[in-house]
Amino acid sequence: MSVFTTRVLRLTTGTSESVTDLTRECERFLHEAAGGGDGLLNIFVPHATAGIAVIETGAGSDDDLLAALHTLLPADDRWQHRHGSPGHGRDHVLPALVPPHATLPVVAGRLELGTWQSVCLVDTNKDNPERQVRLSFLG
Repeated sequence: MSVFTTRVLRLTTGTSESVTDLTRECERFLHEAAGGGDGLLNIFVPHATAGIAVIETGAGSDDDLLAALHTLLPADDRWQHRHGSPGHGRDHVLPALVPPHATLPVVAGRLELGTWQSVCLVDTNKDNPERQVRLSFLG
């Protein structure tokens, strides 16, 4: 018998570009939802200007990711999508590089992440600090 459980996290990311670690929230959700079982955790952000990344945090990699995105997607006037802050069109291209979802293995109720991996929300949109992230467990 399969189990499907879902929860929506509501976050405020602020008025600057950010990488927000969601790993603890994912683990708390799995503690309740997985019941010690195996399955898959899907993380999905229903926004056109944010993504989910599995990266190292706390050692500068999160800042390096934002710097790389600035190089690849400069916040200038080259974008055809022009509403919002100057350069906001790049935020709408972000999900093509940092997808709005990730699906991760769960074993014995725990995320199977590598030693230095974290689940992160990547948000370059300074115009919309209110975000939702849907966590869904299928086991």
